[in-house]
Amino acid sequence: MRSKSLAALLCSLFIVIAFSGPVFAGNDITIPATNFSQSEFDDLSRELGLAISYVPLSPAAPLGLLGFDIGIEGTAAHIDNNKSFWTEAVGKTPPSYIAFPKIHAQKGLPFGFDVGLVYAKAPGTNVGLVGGELKWAILKGGLASPAIAIRGDYTQLLGVSDIDMKDYGADISISKGFGFITPYAGYGLVWISSKDNSNNAVKFNNFNSNESKGFVGVKFSVFIISLVAEADFSKVPSYSGRLNFSF
Repeated sequence: MRSKSLAALLCSLFIVIAFSGPVFAGNDITIPATNFSQSEFDDLSRELGLAISYVPLSPAAPLGLLGFDIGIEGTAAHIDNNKSFWTEAVGKTPPSYIAFPKIHAQKGLPFGFDVGLVYAKAPGTNVGLVGGELKWAILKGGLASPAIAIRGDYTQLLGVSDIDMKDYGADISISKGFGFITPYAGYGLVWISSKDNSNNAVKFNNFNSNESKGFVGVKFSVFIISLVAEADFSKVPSYSGRLNFSF
């Protein structure tokens, strides 16, 4: 059972990270000076905002005061690549996934709090992100009880000079460990704030929206190594894998 779970997680991680480079490579995002509407700007902002939204990739249980996780991960977000707002923004039809290789670190704090930081850059594009989180385990969990946590997070789009975009997120999650395996699930909201920062003569109105988002995942831990796989469900679903060193 454990070997099968480990194999499944390794496959998920390999698939996500292996395709992180070529999935969206060579597709810079800009706001066209002509033939682009307010509704297209709104739709682009919604999908891009969800694509860069924070991915927890961790159970609800806290790391503890001395706990520290650092690792590499990959996220592939499924976009409506044939829509005009994508084809016009990148000048051609992009692939159906935007993928981000990431560096992610989380640190345990007193009283059930954890903090986290993430940085990502989609290779061959102008799309990147930086983000952070603060999580509080309302219930830390035990042998017979699950852990329950609330989280607040922030993500800033990097590299796309035509768009000033920020994400704010909040969610609640639950997890329960079974030996080396800890499944988890959660639900929350993502608030997207997008501003036209281009030099075009015609400027679009700011886009602001709140979007719902659910997620399920599983963490597999062996000594100081942990593997995590997660699926996030929203208007832009995404699939992520993470390889951690845990201390």
